Amino acid sequence: MTTTNPVTTPTNSSASTAQAAGTAGAQQIAGNFNEFLQLLTTQLQNQNPLDPLDTNQFTQQLVEFASVQQQVDMNTNMQTLISLQQTTAATEALQLVGSTVTLNGTSANLSNATGNPASWNLNASAGGTAAITITNSSGQTAYTGTTTLNAGTQTYTWNGQGNNGVKWPDGAYTIAVTGTGASGQALTVTSQVQGTVTAVNMSQTPPTLTVNGQSYPISSIQSVGSGAGGTLTSGLSSLNTTIGNLNSTITNLIQSL
Repeated sequence: MTTTNPVTTPTNSSASTAQAAGTAGAQQIAGNFNEFLQLLTTQLQNQNPLDPLDTNQFTQQLVEFASVQQQVDMNTNMQTLISLQQTTAATEALQLVGSTVTLNGTSANLSNATGNPASWNLNASAGGTAAITITNSSGQTAYTGTTTLNAGTQTYTWNGQGNNGVKWPDGAYTIAVTGTGASGQALTVTSQVQGTVTAVNMSQTPPTLTVNGQSYPISSIQSVGSGAGGTLTSGLSSLNTTIGNLNSTITNLIQSL
């Protein structure tokens, strides 16, 4: 059976908002430039022949003219750079669809049908104990309990059985951990989850990934392993090409200044 990996297309996004703001800024600068040009031309046309415009003053106005023109050009080039950077981030994210990733998060999938428990990696700052609370997607408490913590990373699994002995249905479950050290001090405990990237939301900047039915920023990824449909090698090649184009544009911008 063929599985289609959905990709969310952009709608109303922070990226489009930023681009709209940049476009408005460019239009304002262009408007100021045109107004400046009209004022300078009018001044030259209406100057007193017996008392012409002072050379130094005229030179200063030409400098201002060139400065405004340079600002317009720079704004246009910066919009190109922003667009290329967004393309780079989007390309990087798209290559992850179908890949298995480990990322900072609290939501893991439980599958009774395949016998796969919900699993988290817990990272504790020191040894001690932890109070565990697991809730379903609606916020209902499915399980509470305690576990021993070791300093560093360890795996915590839950087989889906609630405190009343009843099995909870398949789905995404969220873990909350409160760590306590041997001396009663609070411990810092972070969690990581593993799953397959099933979708990319391009309406966010940077794009977000859907893993285990939850949305995560791409920056939360800790490691990537190829999964079904993962083509990281070709993806990295495409990403390198995009970065090369970005570097060329930056070089041209520097040379034009």
